[in-house]
Amino acid sequence: MAGQVNEPGAFAHLEALQRIADANGGNRAAGNPGYEASVEYVAGVLRADGYDVSTPTYEASNDQDDDVTLRNVITQTRSGHPESIVIIGAHLDSVRDGPGIVDDGSGVAVLLEIAHHLGASAPIRNTVRFAFFGSEEDGALGPRGYLDGLSAQERRKIILYVNVDMVASPNAGYFVQGGVGDNESVSGPPGSAAVARVLAAQLAATGKTPEIIEFVGDDETPFVEAGIPAAGAENGDRREKTEEQAEAWGGRAGEAYDECYHKACDRLDNVNRDVLDHYLRALAGTVAHLATSSEKPAG
Repeated sequence: MAGQVNEPGAFAHLEALQRIADANGGNRAAGNPGYEASVEYVAGVLRADGYDVSTPTYEASNDQDDDVTLRNVITQTRSGHPESIVIIGAHLDSVRDGPGIVDDGSGVAVLLEIAHHLGASAPIRNTVRFAFFGSEEDGALGPRGYLDGLSAQERRKIILYVNVDMVASPNAGYFVQGGVGDNESVSGPPGSAAVARVLAAQLAATGKTPEIIEFVGDDETPFVEAGIPAAGAENGDRREKTEEQAEAWGGRAGEAYDECYHKACDRLDNVNRDVLDHYLRALAGTVAHLATSSEKPAG
């Protein structure tokens, strides 16, 4: 898988998301037309690749604080054990101030490229579910609504969750989340460290050894609260890169990982395609490993 995915394939999806934002007031924020167009785009791409797609709803509010019903996008392989499900997710919404091409169009594009090369009937042991959540920028309402809509029996089938949020920042760091910290809210439940180690090893195999850090409260939070082992991929936002990190990974010390974080300039020309390539290959390898593993994450 890591050798099959290709960065131009992922970048083509970023171009599509940019066009959607440009046609809808410059953003893809949940509750706005750009978000609904993004839902339709992702669902259409997945269906064209042979997947069965659902768009389960959740409750949120729009710019006028009116209650609205919005949609996530969910699909999974037909293969793999139905009682053993690996979920990889990314948020589909942007902030209202910009198109969100790095945050988190990059995560969406990575998932679509991996799903394309994995295929809906891949020869795997565990079912792989791809989740595209709304309203992350409003407090992870999409994944929370999704999990709330599952029965306790359905939640028990989920053996782990991998979150992908910002993987193409221009002055990126290389970070993996999971398994570190003083409590489960920042480290994840038992088993999270094992999932994080898989992702860290896959990133190292691309030539970028990551730092493993705490969760900061993104779409993984509802999964963590539900006791589901979790890990995350992210490359930094408004915080500054250190000299040690610049020496290890390249880039500019003393500058933000992403000067365009949550701004109108988070457009296509904000994307670091080399960073996108490293994370794409690492996440593809991670999905392949987790989909074929006979062991559930523990410890």
